[in-house]
Amino acid sequence: MSRRKPEARNPKRSAPKGGADRRDSRKEAGSRKEAGPEGRGRADQRPAKFAGKPGGKGPNRPPIRPDEPRRDGPRKDGPHKDRPRRDDRPRRDERPQAFARPEPRPEPRPERPMEGGGQGREFRGRASSHGHGRDLPAWLYGSHACLAALHNPERYHRRLLVTREARDALGDDLPANPQAETVDRARLDALLPPGAVHQGIALLTDPLEDPGVESLKEPLGEDREVVLLLDHVTDPRNVGAILRSAAAFGARAVIVTDRHAPEATGALAKAASGGLEVVPLMRVTNLARALDLLAEYGFWRVGLEMETEKSLADAVSDIRRVALVLGAEDEGLRRLTREKCDFLAKLPMTGAVESLNVSAAAAVALYECARG
Repeated sequence: MSRRKPEARNPKRSAPKGGADRRDSRKEAGSRKEAGPEGRGRADQRPAKFAGKPGGKGPNRPPIRPDEPRRDGPRKDGPHKDRPRRDDRPRRDERPQAFARPEPRPEPRPERPMEGGGQGREFRGRASSHGHGRDLPAWLYGSHACLAALHNPERYHRRLLVTREARDALGDDLPANPQAETVDRARLDALLPPGAVHQGIALLTDPLEDPGVESLKEPLGEDREVVLLLDHVTDPRNVGAILRSAAAFGARAVIVTDRHAPEATGALAKAASGGLEVVPLMRVTNLARALDLLAEYGFWRVGLEMETEKSLADAVSDIRRVALVLGAEDEGLRRLTREKCDFLAKLPMTGAVESLNVSAAAAVALYECARG
């Protein structure tokens, strides 16, 4: 058996890993680290070009003298060379007020004659004192409510929509002006609130002006005068029914609170059945102050309350000017309102039911005041 000669071996396998050249390169690298200025050297032996710049970062930056001025002028290079430096920018109080809010200018609603020369007063816009939109027009619906508004000279009418059937049924009761627009029933159903019983007629009109409690100062005659005050009665149908009873029994006004009372919209006018055009609906911010003002005008303030012994007929028998105060069904009169009343009175009832609806109680109370 022959043995392979040493010179026939593979030179790659016989050579040590890394070779002599790698060992030599490591020795040269170690010698360069110790070379000093000619090689890379230590940090304190580096050339001046590696020294820190004024204001820059690094351990070898020279300190900035306090009396050294800052650099001014535009930048010489870079993408922001045309941008001024921080010192050259205007201060906040010197910048132009590009986004200043302009001063609001009130634009009053202009006076203009009635469209088409229809019946009613000329339009006089008034701003709502509490911003509740009570000076905006509203849709009235129902034959009685619309006809009463159309024949009221204090109203400003904008549009009148009727169906063909309603035009034939009303006939001559419809005024010539404003000109009625004939529409189908589906158009009225889509225009008015859901479930509105419009009877084929709708009128867009502006609200009536509020004469104010001050208009009640002077008596109108020798007969008894009755003013109704509603304390937090919020249902528009109840307020409308009270207006209808007030018109029937000759009440002088109905006073409600500004916030906790419904708007004079279609539902209220439909329930009033024309009473909204006859009895003024007055709004006050504070009901207690309105009661104090009525007391100065000579009104006796009578609150309806079940927990009392005096009947309403006996309470108002010798009173000429009556301010009748009614509360909501669930809460009744509030404490402050009750304290402002001169005395409390009740309606004679058998006790079969606990109480009456506020609109029914108002109707009975107005009858008691009217027959005396």
